[in-house]
Amino acid sequence: MKAKRPVGVVGAMTLMKQSLSVASGRKTLVSKTSVGLMTLMASISGMTDSVYAQIVGRGFDNQMGLIPGVTPIAHEIDFFHNDILLPIITVISLFVLGLLIYVMVKFNEKANPTPSKTTHHTGLEVAWTVIPVLILVVIAIPSFRLLSHQLTLPDADITLKATGKQWYWSYSYPKSGEVAAFEFDSNILDQAALPAGKLRLLDVDYEAVVPVNKTVRLQVTADAVGVIHSFVIQSFGVRLDAVPGRLNETWFKAEKEGVYYGQCSKICGKDHAFMPIVFRVVSEDKYKEWLAKTSKEFAANSSSIQFADADASALRQ
Repeated sequence: MKAKRPVGVVGAMTLMKQSLSVASGRKTLVSKTSVGLMTLMASISGMTDSVYAQIVGRGFDNQMGLIPGVTPIAHEIDFFHNDILLPIITVISLFVLGLLIYVMVKFNEKANPTPSKTTHHTGLEVAWTVIPVLILVVIAIPSFRLLSHQLTLPDADITLKATGKQWYWSYSYPKSGEVAAFEFDSNILDQAALPAGKLRLLDVDYEAVVPVNKTVRLQVTADAVGVIHSFVIQSFGVRLDAVPGRLNETWFKAEKEGVYYGQCSKICGKDHAFMPIVFRVVSEDKYKEWLAKTSKEFAANSSSIQFADADASALRQ
């Protein structure tokens, strides 16, 4: 999926062109200095695009906006945030700012020494009640649709279970054909001896692996004697509480290979900041190779893995 160009750079370039054209009074002639500035801005924009396209699954320096999404749910979240919420928030903020400036100028003591005695205005009271309600209705419709899509699980190609523990994650894979069920723990790397190229507070010793363009049914819970965690991978549009004794479910379908990072988003205890989530999305062939290899490594310690059935009504081996 092609990364979008940052809106701020394009907007600045457009405004600069318009301003220069109006100032000079000529639509076709732009000074060499202006051309140089616009060329420089275009170069910076291209460099930003290049960096943005290379970053997968995590934030980057000077980032504006959400981490790029790679699942249908993440794309819907991006649309809801960028195309619905931001314009509404911007309009409301500018309106309130304009209203404050108007009141300060129009009704200060110097400009208005004799204040009005008006205490009620029926039309104004109706307006400031009805308009916010209408705005909330506009927000609610896509919001409820997004919630429905998140919680309505399609037929899954793979089932994966994540268990929050103190303070790390465990991942369980069910039996698949000749491949036995297995489970492994995923711990943060030693920060004092972090290998080159690894990310501080994000990389782990064992990554969860899933195939690209496959629907993954994700079951999330927490250790029975543990605390509540929150399983979050922003690029997948996944955010789900991990509650002891409760099995929550969601789904994702990654459309692009790469490494995607997340973290526990509950303040779950002393090592809350040290239980990152790392998913590697690979081709189906590489996934099968990884599955066969990893199952042999961990199957001996994974004899009692349980998953919810298709109706989430019982547990099975």
